[in-house]
Amino acid sequence: MTAGVSRRGFLASGAATAGSLVIGLHIPSAGAQAAQADEINAWVVIKPDDTVVVRIARSEMGQGTLTGLAQLLAEELECDWARVSTEYPTPGQNLARQRVWGSMSTTGSRGLRESQLSMREGGAKARMMLVQAAAQRFGVPADECVALNSRVSHAASGRSASFGQLAAAAAQLPLPTAVVLKDPKTWRLAGKPARRLDTAAKLNGAQVFSMDLKLPGMLNAAIKSSPVIGGKLKSFDATAVLKRPGVKTVLRVSDSAVAVVADTWWRAKTALDSLPLVWDEGEHAQLGSAGIAAMLKEGLDAPDAVVGTSRGDAKGALSSAGRVVEAVYSYPFQHHATMETMNATARWTPERCEVWTGTQNGESTLSAAAQAAGLPPAQCEVYKLHLGGGFGRRGAVQDWVRQAVTIAKAFPGTPVKLIWSREEDMRQGCLHPITQCKLRGALDDAGHLSALHLRISGQSILAGLFPGEVKDGTDPRMFQGLHADSADGHLGYRIPNLLIDAAMRNTPVRPGFWRGVNLNQNAIYAECFIDELAHAAGKDPLVFRRTLMAEHPKHLAVLNAVAARAGWGQTLPRNHHLGVAQFMGYGSYVAACAEVSVTQGKLKIHRIVAATDPGHVVNPQLVEAQVEGSFAFGLSAVLFGACTVQNGRIEQDNFGSYPMVQMAHMPPVETLVMPSGGFWGGVGEPTIAVAGPAVLNAIFAATGVRIRELP
Repeated sequence: MTAGVSRRGFLASGAATAGSLVIGLHIPSAGAQAAQADEINAWVVIKPDDTVVVRIARSEMGQGTLTGLAQLLAEELECDWARVSTEYPTPGQNLARQRVWGSMSTTGSRGLRESQLSMREGGAKARMMLVQAAAQRFGVPADECVALNSRVSHAASGRSASFGQLAAAAAQLPLPTAVVLKDPKTWRLAGKPARRLDTAAKLNGAQVFSMDLKLPGMLNAAIKSSPVIGGKLKSFDATAVLKRPGVKTVLRVSDSAVAVVADTWWRAKTALDSLPLVWDEGEHAQLGSAGIAAMLKEGLDAPDAVVGTSRGDAKGALSSAGRVVEAVYSYPFQHHATMETMNATARWTPERCEVWTGTQNGESTLSAAAQAAGLPPAQCEVYKLHLGGGFGRRGAVQDWVRQAVTIAKAFPGTPVKLIWSREEDMRQGCLHPITQCKLRGALDDAGHLSALHLRISGQSILAGLFPGEVKDGTDPRMFQGLHADSADGHLGYRIPNLLIDAAMRNTPVRPGFWRGVNLNQNAIYAECFIDELAHAAGKDPLVFRRTLMAEHPKHLAVLNAVAARAGWGQTLPRNHHLGVAQFMGYGSYVAACAEVSVTQGKLKIHRIVAATDPGHVVNPQLVEAQVEGSFAFGLSAVLFGACTVQNGRIEQDNFGSYPMVQMAHMPPVETLVMPSGGFWGGVGEPTIAVAGPAVLNAIFAATGVRIRELP
């Protein structure tokens, strides 16, 4: 989008091109809503020059969702991939059209797997309409015409026409009510590597992220909320700040936040830094990590736990077992630390509110904007831009959007861009939930695992964000990946006596969905303890796992694949050791094998082999990139990631105190893409879960020291 051109005007000019086939939403100018009655399908625009614009409701934040979904549609449409581009429909349009695009949430590795069917059907129906239009032009039966590479041909007569030539006529045809989709085995474009649609714009700087947006007459805002969890803004003295160059106003945004608005963001930020503030630190001013850890430890043996999975009599078997192995693990708070901090631009009038931002859920953003604006959603709009990182932070919690709209209300008709500083972003995050886990396993005389009790104690995201979804004290997300039978993620071992329960212990620290969420720590707890049990039984960790996995062939397949590729059981370089892990999450089966060495206390990760079976694969290159990126994310969490609390404050405030994996730390990742077909699993998050346990198990193999507290 060019600076100075409204998003509405930009989209309207593209979609209203004369002669276009709008198999999707015509973006009308104000007062032209009736034109939508003639529109026939929500996903495709075909222009006279054969350009195909695919409209996609999910958000792009580097994971490749736009490219993957466009590939699926293009496969069914039979268009020229070189002429495909994408476009976001807006949440307001989705609302006005009875949610024709469905969910706009891009979380939980659902962007592709939950939209794949509608995208494929949209492309297939558009193809059928183009074929019918060609048949009418040629005066032949439609079943004698074939669409391929953006043309429809009739072999017997030698006639053909391009999609662009057929678009206007096709737009007048009724939308097919039924369609037969291709068997994935016959795909020509989908299932194969294909160029990403967003790469060129990112390389040449043309891509506009929310942070880049500039609108005519725009003001800029910086904000500061209470540094103490739950604290309130008591007072401030704006006298001196209001005299600074460019400063427009200082305003209380909520009972816990103050903002400065200026002509530039730096002037707003530096003025805010000099603003005298008095805080009411509230009841959590003495909260600290030690007290939180003690509360979680109490939950490990508390009687008030809820059961997630139960089979046999685990407690009875453990009480009578000849040998019991026990361990306690802990996982800290962690921050999303997106490269682009929270930001949004808002323009408010008493009649309308508009917001420009990067969001993982446009509908949630629209709702938040409407609430803050004091207007019905139909009088609001959100223009989605690509995200400079999301990882769950820009999904369920829309605090920065509410703030931006609240500030903009002080300047009716003027766009105001709010940008959080990195320090504000770190201190006001929604953190990965903190948990501890106590595990007890019984080994029989033959060294077989006869019973396992896994107790989780910790924070519930649902209790913090959506308390109405907590039923009978249970947050099922706390058991992610540990369910007995779940299409999203179930434990890959058959254990005769099994009990998995949880004691909810919520802290004042605001929790949030963090890429991979509870799957990450649950995989560490389960896979590291399985490794402990194998060594306690005197058995090879891979062999020990295999004996428990006969009823879980897909789990076993990815495990065997990484072990074979990594050379498990073969001679390794001197002082090199392997660790393995497998798990299931977001509908996909994943495994990893890490090769490490530890020399004079220094860890070196030499290599990681990762396997993933998401059922169907749309673009192997995207899968490989996501797996590699997930290991960078997972290793950052295991090696460095921890947020601590002192005097009610999050202590980490920038990358100096919250480091990430750097190139020097990052090992080569060999990705094995193993689609077994028959289901649609996620890709962006599952392999994060096996990064930690694979490396931790390899460290034990190298040192004999078991690490149970992270990072």
